[in-house]
Amino acid sequence: MSPHKVLAEAAQQSFPEVDLHIMGVGSQYPEHTVSPQEFREFALRHYPRTPALEKVLAINENTGIDVRSAACSVNHPMLNQPHAPTIDQLSEIFLTEGVKLAVGASRKAIEEWGGDISQITHVVATTCTNSANPGYDYYVARELGLSGSVERTLLHGVGCAGGLAVLRNAANIALGASFLGRPARILVVTCELASLMARSELDSLNQDQDLRIGMTIFSDGSSAVVLSNGIGESPESKPVFDLLAWDHRTLPETDKDIGFDVHPNGWKVILTPRVPALASTSAPPLLNSLLPRIPSLADRAIPLAPQDFDWALHPGGAKVLTSVQKLLGLTPHHLRASYDVYKNHGNSSGATIFSVLNRLRDMGEGREHVVGCAFGPGVAIEMCVLRRHRVPSEVQAAPASGSSSDSE
Repeated sequence: MSPHKVLAEAAQQSFPEVDLHIMGVGSQYPEHTVSPQEFREFALRHYPRTPALEKVLAINENTGIDVRSAACSVNHPMLNQPHAPTIDQLSEIFLTEGVKLAVGASRKAIEEWGGDISQITHVVATTCTNSANPGYDYYVARELGLSGSVERTLLHGVGCAGGLAVLRNAANIALGASFLGRPARILVVTCELASLMARSELDSLNQDQDLRIGMTIFSDGSSAVVLSNGIGESPESKPVFDLLAWDHRTLPETDKDIGFDVHPNGWKVILTPRVPALASTSAPPLLNSLLPRIPSLADRAIPLAPQDFDWALHPGGAKVLTSVQKLLGLTPHHLRASYDVYKNHGNSSGATIFSVLNRLRDMGEGREHVVGCAFGPGVAIEMCVLRRHRVPSEVQAAPASGSSSDSE
């Protein structure tokens, strides 16, 4: 057998009992929101009515989103200049408002974990809406008071798959630490300020008359988790979820379907009409590949079906949610947290998935196992399987809230 084949087969072997745990989850949304009506008024304030704009505004009224979370109100001076904000202006806002959100989400996750800040060993972060050097993770670590010995990793280019991409990388780092017999307490952070690209997107629409829907669904937010490999963990610290397994796939010839192209005025969102179909058809094969490799699930007399899990699916859009739901035979209840976050906050790109997980645990007892799934540029699909470590049956479904004071 060739070495290449051996390596390929080894990559598909069963997961051991990895003893990885999500100890805390937190998310933070900005105080401002934008309703469809407010976005309509904002767009018409700066751009003439054209067929393309009228079509986008019609889509804006039918996204299924009540309000989107936003770092700046639609009346913010930067968004109402004669021209769209430049990339340096956007970066300045991100490194102030975005860092504040990321610090807030991180503090919530750390507080739930209950450990000391000095025990954090790594930070693994992602964003697709800032390119500063040093990255925003440096400023988050500094604001939190993390030691200079904490190892930092910042992922870019992973877009809406970012949350699960950084969780996957954090899990692999934690396993490396376990192999060496070392504790790992990894702060996994996501932050996106996507709403600030609205003027740039509207510029392109006005100039080219091409349909651009990203400006109608994207929003701002941050979320974080603390991942532990269990070595030296305090008995008083109780996990929220056990991380059982994870995987990644890149779909061939799909790099033009989801994207975020760099531009002097920020980034330009690319979402083709193929995205819902690509998302829905790629999820079942990855799930079918993942489940047999989890010993605690593979040994069951009756194999688990997609309907036996709760789903934390990235709400990339209403069609993405409904397409995956239909193909996997799910109900809205399986995806209740995804629908709730999408309706009340919008799509905050890679920062959304941990917010969905956070919301899910506040929506009643739920199923024992959860599938996390997200799609990003590539097209790449990220998936993980979690087990609820504690399911407080007394918790009732909490009402949705769009304020920045969410416990999300």
